[in-house]
Amino acid sequence: MAKMFSFILVVSALIMDRESSALEDCAQEQVRLRAQVRLLETRVKQQQVKMKQLLQENEVQFLDKGEENSVIDLGSKRQYADCSEIFNDGYKLSGFYKIKPLQSPAEFSVYCDMSDGGGWTVIQRRSDGSENFNRGWNDYENGFGNFVQKHGEYWLGNKNLHFLTTQEDYTLKIDLADFEKNSRYAQYKNFKVGDEKNFYELNIGEYSGTAGDSLAGSFHPEVQWWASHQRMKFSTWDRDHDNYDGNCAEEDQSGWWFNRCHSANLNGLYYSGPYTAKTDNGIVWYTWHGWWYSLKSVVMKIRPNDFIPNVI
Repeated sequence: MAKMFSFILVVSALIMDRESSALEDCAQEQVRLRAQVRLLETRVKQQQVKMKQLLQENEVQFLDKGEENSVIDLGSKRQYADCSEIFNDGYKLSGFYKIKPLQSPAEFSVYCDMSDGGGWTVIQRRSDGSENFNRGWNDYENGFGNFVQKHGEYWLGNKNLHFLTTQEDYTLKIDLADFEKNSRYAQYKNFKVGDEKNFYELNIGEYSGTAGDSLAGSFHPEVQWWASHQRMKFSTWDRDHDNYDGNCAEEDQSGWWFNRCHSANLNGLYYSGPYTAKTDNGIVWYTWHGWWYSLKSVVMKIRPNDFIPNVI
């Protein structure tokens, strides 16, 4: 019996020793695993820093290269005359695309707004004052600005506006926002821009919206003769085609369809709301905020009058 008891004690001691050894091994393994986790976390953080640096470098390169890398590639299946055709071909993502209006000799990039019913071709954008809109005739004729970033400022170009608006009847929608987080819009049927021989003359049809009719100047019949932009030729500081004795584009420091001079000037200087200057040269939509308030953002976009969205 004593031998049996001794045997049991020896076996128990061996088992306890093994369990103690196993626990020690487990503790050591936990320490090792924790060290590995800390090492991996450090490496992940280092990789995140490197990725951030690379993204920043690529963003700079992206901006330097201009429009090409920012364009959504649809392949070479077909050419699209405007953003409404792209939308109805199944591409619902807003962004920069290549289009080629029927009479245009070449493709060009444009931002397609696929929200708000879809299919809008954005022809102008103001958002932060980052682009200089006090430019000469050639720049306004050919277009200028940031064709990379979603909210980048640009003017699509009077030639391109002519090519676009002569292929069918278009609706112009102008989205406006102020610095107090309010928004309004103005919409015009049958928006057309003439050719170079006619100095890219503006033609607009029926107004609707919430911002008031500043383009046609119909807000007061007594001022319409000098405030309306209907059938006005485009003017820049170096090509004066307005009805004013002076030079509206030079005084207001922008290119626009000036009369004597304006009740709307969406290419004016960028101020932060109310401003004072020698002339009313801000981003102006008179029927909403008057001449001495410069708007925060503007988007001018067009779509065919008879556009029917393809929901399939």
